Amino acid sequence: MTVTLAIDCMGGDHGPSVTVPAALRFLDTDPDVRVVLVGRAEAVEQQLGVAQVRYGERLSIRHATEVVGMDEPPALAMRNKKDSSMRVAVDLVKSGDAQAAVSAGNTGALMAISRFVLKTLPGIDRPAICSTLPTLRGQTHVLDLGANVDCSPAHLLQFGIMGAMLVAAVEHNERPSVGLLNIGEEDIKGNETVKQAGELLRHSGLNFYGNVEGNDIYKGTVDVVVCDGFVGNVALKTSEGLAQMLATFLREQFSRNWVTKLAAVFAMSALKGFKHKVDSRRYNGAALLGLRGVVVKSHGAADVFAFEQAIRRAVEAARNNLIERISARMERERPAA
Repeated sequence: MTVTLAIDCMGGDHGPSVTVPAALRFLDTDPDVRVVLVGRAEAVEQQLGVAQVRYGERLSIRHATEVVGMDEPPALAMRNKKDSSMRVAVDLVKSGDAQAAVSAGNTGALMAISRFVLKTLPGIDRPAICSTLPTLRGQTHVLDLGANVDCSPAHLLQFGIMGAMLVAAVEHNERPSVGLLNIGEEDIKGNETVKQAGELLRHSGLNFYGNVEGNDIYKGTVDVVVCDGFVGNVALKTSEGLAQMLATFLREQFSRNWVTKLAAVFAMSALKGFKHKVDSRRYNGAALLGLRGVVVKSHGAADVFAFEQAIRRAVEAARNNLIERISARMERERPAA
């Protein structure tokens, strides 16, 4: 299946110097993908050089005159910048000229624009941000990671369905396990919202594992971890901070003196393996679930390798009919709601 991808080339900390090379690298790996590079044509062409000729009709440029700033208020970006690279990329998904969009730009603006342009799927009240995290058993998907601070039990049920359908689509696991993040495994634990959400999930027909605790995320206890955006964002930022602290500690310990520096040489192979396992760049790309189109948010500071992973996630979601899967599952859920 040929997938056309719209890339917001101007978003993120690095703009076209990262987004364009990442797109070209991905085109080299997947012959069934077409890419539309959205942004200021002059800036995009400067990064392309003569490469555009090599890819022929698989690569095109869509000029956009405006750029959404990383700290720009989402409402202003949505209202005042209708020709921004971010907005034009999402518009291409809306029109059907692209099956997915990827941006490393302002998260709030991307969510606001995507929700306004694409609208939510039937039965979905609020879109959610879902990202992949490494675990002892492989990886797990966590949502919501910040789009929805206050959630009802019904919202958490919807997050569970969307997360399960994402795993089914991109990992070809038709019965992924779903856990509800809580302060204990027992059904009586947690606030009323979480307790009621547990009941809804238990009777939803999903492969519901039950409550999971924070340490279960990295154990890989379940394939999908459901929580509200407040808890999810705190968990994510805590994890990022811990990873940075451990990396700093390792560097400090191995550079204390000539003995530790020598030890670092002998441990280099193990250290490289550890770095590969926990490299956040490999898991870059958070899906904005619940929309009538595939939109993936890359980390703003992503390098070429990381942004390429976000592209890969978007293509896999589109190619494996993520939107149709969520729609069909929500249709089955409606009579029970």
